[in-house]
Amino acid sequence: MTEFPSVDTRELRKRLGVDIDAETFLLSLTHRSYAFENPGVEHNERLEFLGDSVLSLAIAEEVYRRYPDLPEGELVKLHHVVVSTVALAKVARDLDLGRYILLGKGEIHTGGADKDSILADTMEAIFGLTYLECGREAARDLVLRLIAPLLDDEKVLNSGRDWKTELLNLATARGWGDVRYEVTGEGPDHARVYTAVAIVANQQAGTGVGPSKKEAERLAAEQAYRVLV
Repeated sequence: MTEFPSVDTRELRKRLGVDIDAETFLLSLTHRSYAFENPGVEHNERLEFLGDSVLSLAIAEEVYRRYPDLPEGELVKLHHVVVSTVALAKVARDLDLGRYILLGKGEIHTGGADKDSILADTMEAIFGLTYLECGREAARDLVLRLIAPLLDDEKVLNSGRDWKTELLNLATARGWGDVRYEVTGEGPDHARVYTAVAIVANQQAGTGVGPSKKEAERLAAEQAYRVLV
């Protein structure tokens, strides 16, 4: 039988409202890095695989029913945003999930308990385990209770949009040609800050500042899109 360390998950399970025994529940919290360092311990990746589908179907049904007048393309965008790694990680942080995840020493050292990817994957594993242990309706209810509120969160909806693609599509549709970005960085390597300027039709259309070139460009594209649309 798989042996896990003593981790008190009662508060987390209470917040989730799931009727799963403590030892079984720990499987959903076990990252592969922990299993690698503890031979014989299972990790949660198979549950993550299942939970991804549970999450996707529940949210697809929700947006389909909630927005009867939206075309397919807009439904796809909404679905994509609220099942994204960033959105799931936000929910995980609200649950203080990171402190319960079983991680290997390397992941602990590099802050794995607060990495978006690990938090999101663990949320999916919890959805998968809930489906197996409590049934389809319980899993669906859990997803809707935790994730569906993000459909009303403007900050989440905006952060999950692909602003660079939307800006490019807008520029193409209006005959403005390609979009390009001018990026500069300043500060030490460990705390570098980047500024990006979106250039549309040979004019500055938006500016963004972020901790990475990618984020700065995304913010510049968002500002440009809102100005030009």
